[in-house]
Amino acid sequence: MSSPRKQPARARVKPSSETNRPGAQSESLESSLLRLVNDHHTTATQLRDHTEQSKKEAIKSAARVSDLLVEAVNGGVEECFVNEKRIEVEIGALKATIVRFAKQTDQWLASTHAINTAIKEIGDFENWMKTMELDCKSITTAISNIHQS
Repeated sequence: MSSPRKQPARARVKPSSETNRPGAQSESLESSLLRLVNDHHTTATQLRDHTEQSKKEAIKSAARVSDLLVEAVNGGVEECFVNEKRIEVEIGALKATIVRFAKQTDQWLASTHAINTAIKEIGDFENWMKTMELDCKSITTAISNIHQS
């Protein structure tokens, strides 16, 4: 930023006819001082306006940089957030699948237990039938022996 340079005040040299009049020198001095004060006031106002404009531009630039930094940081955060939501949805789907498979496994276990119980009962019935057959043969043999004797 360049700062405006103050121009040195140039005193106007009045012709000797003006300076010879009574009171002319005090008017000349007074007008020079007034001009200097006005120039100073104008320069100070311009400098203040320029400083204010530069301040506004700096604030705008800082805000833009801040926005760009926030966008850069939030871009990664937003992507992580989206990925997190996707993972949560997948976790929910996996939980539902696991619950379904657990129920199905429980049903299969109940069915195999029922089949095992039925097979045991068939085996028990077969043994009972063999025992009954042997008992019947023993009784038949005893009756035949009694009948022959």
